[in-house]
Formats: sequence, C-alpha cells, structure tokens
Amino acid sequence: MLLSKGFEVEVYTGTPHGEIVGLSDKIVAALNRFVREPDSRNVEYTTAPLCRYEHLLCDLVRPRLRLRDYLKTLGDYTLIPGSSLSLGRSDRFYRSDPSNPYHTYIEQTYGTDVVTASIHINIGIDDPEVLMRAYRLIRVEAPLYLALSASSPFLDGRVSGSHSTRWQVFPQTPKHVPLFESHDHFIRWTEEQLAAGTMQNVRHLWASVRPNGDRRPYNINRLELRICDLVGDPILLLAIAAFLEARLLQLFQDPGLDPLQRSRLPASNRAEDLLALTAANEAAAARTSLDAKLCHWYDGQPLGAREWIEQLYQEVAPFARHYGFGCFLSPVKKILRQGNEAQQWLAQIDRGLDPAQVVQGAIRQMHQQELELEGQLCPPWVA
Repeated sequence: MLLSKGFEVEVYTGTPHGEIVGLSDKIVAALNRFVREPDSRNVEYTTAPLCRYEHLLCDLVRPRLRLRDYLKTLGDYTLIPGSSLSLGRSDRFYRSDPSNPYHTYIEQTYGTDVVTASIHINIGIDDPEVLMRAYRLIRVEAPLYLALSASSPFLDGRVSGSHSTRWQVFPQTPKHVPLFESHDHFIRWTEEQLAAGTMQNVRHLWASVRPNGDRRPYNINRLELRICDLVGDPILLLAIAAFLEARLLQLFQDPGLDPLQRSRLPASNRAEDLLALTAANEAAAARTSLDAKLCHWYDGQPLGAREWIEQLYQEVAPFARHYGFGCFLSPVKKILRQGNEAQQWLAQIDRGLDPAQVVQGAIRQMHQQELELEGQLCPPWVA
C-alpha cells in the first residue's frame, strides 16, 4: 500500500529579471492554501496528503499556476526558482507581518539567514515507534536528499561557493537534536527545550528531519524531511519523494535498518557518533552536493554522494516497482546523470553566463515546465 505524501513548497516571488519582491501579504489575503513566511519575499503552499503520484503532480502544479495568474494582476511578477537570495538584498529583512511577535523573534535572532525557499516532504506513518525508527534512518541519510535537490549556488549576485547556500546559512535549531530512541524520548526532549527556551514553540525545531503531527510531540503521524532545496521541476521533485518512500517501505520490511541497531560504529557512543558523522555529511553535501565525499553511517567509511545514491537506488527500486511507482522513481537517474539544478546553473557560469542570466533563464524554464504539465496531465482547476 502506498504511503500518503504531502509537500510544503516555499517559493520566491519577483520580476522576470530575477529581482525578488515581497508580495506575500497580498497573496495570502487573495488566495486560499497560501501562507506567509516571516519575510514577505517568499510564500508557502501545502498540498493535501495523497497517495498516488499522478494526483500529487497536479496538486503541485495547479497552485503555482493559480499564483502566477494572480501575480499578473499585481504587475509584471513571476516565481523565482532557487533557494537563496540569488541576486541580492540579503542585507535587509522585509517583514510580512510586523505585529507578529514570533516573527520579531526570528528576525532579531536569525536575520535573513532564514529567508530561504525549500521543499518539505511529509510522509504519513501512523505508528509512533515506527515513525521514530524512520526518523533515525532518514536523519542519517538526509544529506543524500540535499545532494539531489541542491539549487542555491548564488547569493547577492555572486557564486557563493556552495551548491546549497541555503543549507550552509540556515540556522538549525536547537543546535543539538538527538537521534530519538523512542516516542517518549521525543516527548521528554521537546518539553525540556520548551521549558529552557531553546525552542519558542513546537514548530521551532529546524533540523533536516523531524517527526510531525497535529499535536506534536504527543500525537505524531508523519515524517517531515526538511533538508531539500526548492526543486523547480515537479517531475524531479516527485522522483526524490519516491526515493524517500521506497526507502521507508524497505525499512518497514527490514526494521533492522535502524542505524542505532545496524551501524558498526562503537556501541558505547554510537548515537553521538552518528550525529557528528551526519552533520559533517550535511555540510559536505551543502558544499558540493552530488560530488561530495561522505562517510557511510553503517561503518564510517568514505563514500561519494552519487555512489551512495546509486547503491540505494538499486536497493529500493524493487519496492517502487512492486508498489507501482517505479516510473516516478526513475528520474533520480536523470539527476545523477545531468546534475542537480545547482550543478546545471554552475555549468552555465563556466560557459560564460553571469548569475543574473542563469536565474532569468531558469525563471522561463520553470514556467514552461508548469504549462506543459498542465496541458498534459492536469484536469481543469476547481476552485
């Protein structure tokens, strides 16, 4: 049986020239399903939890087309791909809701390091202990999803030196988030953070992966992967989600994949060693994505990100085929072959373009992809 899946999609708005312009207050007032972020330059929409990938595809594309239609009523505005302030103004915070005290805290504490665009993938898992096991496995493998999705190689009109500038600067909070051993551990830890003030509320857990639910930490029913940069191509985004789902289906069949059990790192300090290894892997994936040299959680041995993903692909592909979504998984091979968005953009820089030209071309490409998908796959929009 397929798992339920939903996406939280953060995207910048701006001009066809690539200037990012804050419009979220107007968007949220005019359109359902859109919510504001603390800075007005990006806006978020959420898809409903669905199981079938073809339905998810339409649910990803339709809100963006609807948003584009609304932006036209405001002026010559569009959606801007990428996950960082590629062409400028990382020096200033543009408040979307000046009266919101939580937004005040975020601005004063983190500044524009939080003004990024990303994809959060939520996968439904009803059993809390199974969910915690899934959290542990995907936490140590999260760098692979960043490597597949990296799309932020520019900042303030310059090549930043990282494939995911977003993950290099985004404040992971609290600084130490355990590999929770159980649901009870997650509850106790969260209550301690709230009491200590290291978390302002239950949403203030900004790690690569987190357990999620309607009344967390007590009622949890989904795994949220938060590390991915914005993936402009919906087909490639679904492929990354399929890679995640297939890995979870493999884990359900083989619970011994739990890193706390399977890893050959010394048992005496295994959890902390796994966290240190994973943090180093995340930093490496943020710098060079698919070309990064990582260390495997199983034995600590070095392994290239691309090689690791290729190995996992061979393991999980039978699960995707068995459950009928193998065709949605297969574009992962395209990412490995052609590079992620950051690598493709940097290749254009090597050919003589500047960041503004690259971003402007990506703006046109993303819009064209959406129009083609709408015409091919999506039924008429129902408001």
